[in-house]
Amino acid sequence: MNRRPAGPPAGPPLKAGDLLEITAAASVQFVARPIVFRLIRVLDWVTFDGWVWLDGYQLDARGDAVARRSIFVQPAGLRKLIEVSAPRPRRAPNAGRHGPTRTARPARPPASRAASSRFDER
Repeated sequence: MNRRPAGPPAGPPLKAGDLLEITAAASVQFVARPIVFRLIRVLDWVTFDGWVWLDGYQLDARGDAVARRSIFVQPAGLRKLIEVSAPRPRRAPNAGRHGPTRTARPARPPASRAASSRFDER
């Protein structure tokens, strides 16, 4: 019996950063709810012929990562998505619900000697 390594998986060539739609065509676990997935890497774990493990992020409707996942899929059922818009800029660390950052207040001049001495006399 001759054993030979499996060739590259069928389906689109995959690379880090690819945006994929994962549906029932890729795996039965996505029958009820397909997901959008940002690929980090194709894992080199041993699997059945025609299946691969993918490591990446599940994205919400806005394109934000909501969960990091490793998924077991058939590459032939994957669909690459084309990004239409450029990534949104990240907001500043202190911006948001707390409002803009404040500048330092000028130092308060020291209280006059007369004002502080009146409390000392009591």
